[in-house]
Amino acid sequence: MKIEIIANKRESKGTGASRRLRRAGKVPGIVYGGGKDAASIEIDHKALFLQFRHEAFHASILTLNVDGKGEQVLLRDYQMHPVRTEIAHIDFQRVSTTEKIHVKVPLHFVNAEAGPGVKLGGGIVTHILTEADISCLAKDLPEFIEVDLGNMEVGQTVHLSEIKLPKGVEFVKLAHGDDSAVASVTKPRGATAAEEAEEAPAAE
Repeated sequence: MKIEIIANKRESKGTGASRRLRRAGKVPGIVYGGGKDAASIEIDHKALFLQFRHEAFHASILTLNVDGKGEQVLLRDYQMHPVRTEIAHIDFQRVSTTEKIHVKVPLHFVNAEAGPGVKLGGGIVTHILTEADISCLAKDLPEFIEVDLGNMEVGQTVHLSEIKLPKGVEFVKLAHGDDSAVASVTKPRGATAAEEAEEAPAAE
């Protein structure tokens, strides 16, 4: 999914200038990195928010078109209005084709209902992580990581080391020796208690 953001350079800076931009339906922002000077920008709020709502906007290489010149960037930070559903400020980082980037990407869980732990064992899936930090070159950045739960039994937990990653991608935690749990299948508490009661010997 290719996402392009149209922006213009912003000359006026400061709190007052940002407030005036927001009243005019614009979002103040900044783009930095890539061996270039940081640049203040402004973006139409309506157009930006339409893209901002997509999951891919938060974990993809974006094209930031500033005054007609395109750059490859990542969303790095944003602030929302404390009351209204509006973006108050947004930060982008330029990306290099030769340097690895660290990005949080969402985890998409598949085949949970088809797994023996849920389908036959009556278990429920608990998502311990919903996103993960990855490291890769910009060209290898996936929009999400798929986690297949199709073989999980009740009582099993899937860890980062068990997830198949696209070529050129690695989990940052795993690279530092942290094989975190991602999801587990457990019996509902009420069902476990009922089974224990059935198995208990009847009182004489």
